[in-house]
Amino acid sequence: METQVRTPQSVFMQPQRLIVPLFQRPYVWNEENQWEPLWQDISRVATRLLANPERPPFPHFLGAVVLQQVQNPVGSMQERVIIDGQQRLTTLQLMLDALHAEFESMGARQPASRVETLVCNQEAFWDRPEDRYKVWPTNRDRAAFNAVMSAEAPVDYSTLVEPKARMVLAHKYFGEQARGWIDLNGTDEALDRATALERAVRELLQVVVIDLAPDENAQEIFETLNARGAQLTAADLIKNFIFQRLMEAGEDVEAIYEQQWKEFETGFWETEIASGRVRYARSAIFLNQWLIARTGEEIVAREVFSRFKRYAEFDSELPMPRLVDRVHRTATVYRSFLDGAETKTGPLDRVELFAYRTSVLESEVIKPFILWLLDPDEPEVPRPQLIKALEAAESWMVRRMLVRATTKAYNQVIAELITQMRKGDRAIVGDIVENYFRAQPGASRYWPDDDELRRELRSLLAYRRLRRGRLRMVLEAIEDHCRGWVGEEVALGGERVPRAQLTIEHVMPRQWRMHWPFAGTAGELERDGLIHTVGNLTLLTHRLNSHVSNGPWLGENGKQGAIKKSDVLLLNRDLLQIAADDWTDDKIAERTARLTEAIIEIWPVPAGHHSVFAEQVARGTRRIELADLINAGLIEAGQMLYARIRNPRGLTATVLSDGSLDVDGAIYQTPSAAAAAIAGKHENGWWYFLVEKGPPRKALRRVWREYVEQLTVDVDEDEEGLDDEDDA
Repeated sequence: METQVRTPQSVFMQPQRLIVPLFQRPYVWNEENQWEPLWQDISRVATRLLANPERPPFPHFLGAVVLQQVQNPVGSMQERVIIDGQQRLTTLQLMLDALHAEFESMGARQPASRVETLVCNQEAFWDRPEDRYKVWPTNRDRAAFNAVMSAEAPVDYSTLVEPKARMVLAHKYFGEQARGWIDLNGTDEALDRATALERAVRELLQVVVIDLAPDENAQEIFETLNARGAQLTAADLIKNFIFQRLMEAGEDVEAIYEQQWKEFETGFWETEIASGRVRYARSAIFLNQWLIARTGEEIVAREVFSRFKRYAEFDSELPMPRLVDRVHRTATVYRSFLDGAETKTGPLDRVELFAYRTSVLESEVIKPFILWLLDPDEPEVPRPQLIKALEAAESWMVRRMLVRATTKAYNQVIAELITQMRKGDRAIVGDIVENYFRAQPGASRYWPDDDELRRELRSLLAYRRLRRGRLRMVLEAIEDHCRGWVGEEVALGGERVPRAQLTIEHVMPRQWRMHWPFAGTAGELERDGLIHTVGNLTLLTHRLNSHVSNGPWLGENGKQGAIKKSDVLLLNRDLLQIAADDWTDDKIAERTARLTEAIIEIWPVPAGHHSVFAEQVARGTRRIELADLINAGLIEAGQMLYARIRNPRGLTATVLSDGSLDVDGAIYQTPSAAAAAIAGKHENGWWYFLVEKGPPRKALRRVWREYVEQLTVDVDEDEEGLDDEDDA
């Protein structure tokens, strides 16, 4: 067995075939969990290289692969079987080929030529057509792989065999991301950016390659490598580093531990919270955010320890006791505003409200911005400028959420913002922040203007397109606004709406046909969409929601009477005023317009701000497939799915490794198709199938929702049944 750390250049340069065995699962990586994080890592390395080409950044580690040599005839091309790492190696090939196509299309011949040698074996080494490729996938994926890898640049993906296959989508994703990154600053810089990107993928990515001889026990080594042991967190590594240095300096380590570090080992700091798609101890996330606030650099979780070590030894210019004290003091501030943000009722100051709303947006990335503003070791930011900075950042984030703009560049945006704030005067930081967001270019960064917000919210199916918590937060903000809470001005009533406690109710219910006869200019299908717009949504207590749900507007059990009698929200007082004795399609549209104007007032943009990037925003539908659930480890190949409703033959569905389903020997590509085969009629498969036969009867749609909760983007919930809350 030979183990080496190698770059894509050294892994793929020589003529060879890396073969995926037929028994391995097909290609299941996807954008959310693998392609996007990989691209973010690559673009970050390329950006650092571009900024300082004479001092290349630290290489980025991609993980390990296990290969086993194959006995082949002398003189033939070398072959290895991929024992572990086929998804990673296949993705690298798809990415490299996509970059080659983009370089060719823009006329960057040298970068294109250098990348091409990592994708294709020279024709002189071919005995069969497939010898062209460095990696040869399992038989289920070969048609799609061959089609996309052999396509001429520029690639027309719609004409390929299986255009929706994951390999084709991966190739397309990396091509689009590369094109956007290369063209970010216009044609004058495009060639330099292409060259930096090409160098980053060839030389600055690293893979541990474990190369086995033909007679070694591959399975035993594979099992050993994948054994799970306790992992040290970034906080553990930093703690060890700090106290080693303190001991070497002869400091009183016991006193420093008790006074300044022990707190990090309490429940608050050891609680695991989500940062993107991964959960980390809060202490590790805080240290990451503290470093970003201190350096203005984009630092990902896996780099925290090495960057802290460099900061402590070369950048901080502080003795270790002073540095530990600085971390401790900032941690105290951090916990204070988080504790305040988690209270469900009562007053909040503007920092705590900002922390609450951004936590609902699931955006840990904004925390370094708060830490910089509240840094206890720097001059205090004047209160009006602090409020201005928070309100500008919050408006930028909320407006982008409402128009469903991408969050993919947020780490980079916030790091750049902190760099700008560090260069400027703390006394005018609110102006700096507002001007920064106002000037952001491109679809991944811009600040949506009022006209776009009006246009999008007019037809946005808010209940289906936005996460429930985010939508509730917006309705809470409207209620507070109705009560008179503006900026730091205390409302006359003196009480904010309870946070994260009320439920979202459709005024005209989803099952409207029972009590709400159709009368209007819109068709029934249009009404089915209209009921999910913001104008048809409100907040109610759980008990009141249960009492009026699916009921009529008027009558003994009507919503109008129940709201008048039992509800105290100004949001609903306004609703009753608009509705009077009838709640119609036109009144939903009218209320949507009124709530939109309230949103514009709550989260304003600078006077005269106009965005030209709205048409570039990608708002495509994202459908979740069973293969995504397999990829995330929520469903396993071979797992049985059970019919919710009894079927005469007692049929079940077996999940196959590519995400299709086997029902009595027939293969179906979607849960709904498999459900229809069992039930003999159309059924929504996500609702129809259970993953557990007995109590608690967990539905497949519940697993779907668990997967969605792991993502950092909103997904469309157009399939009937996916937005219901019960499982049985």
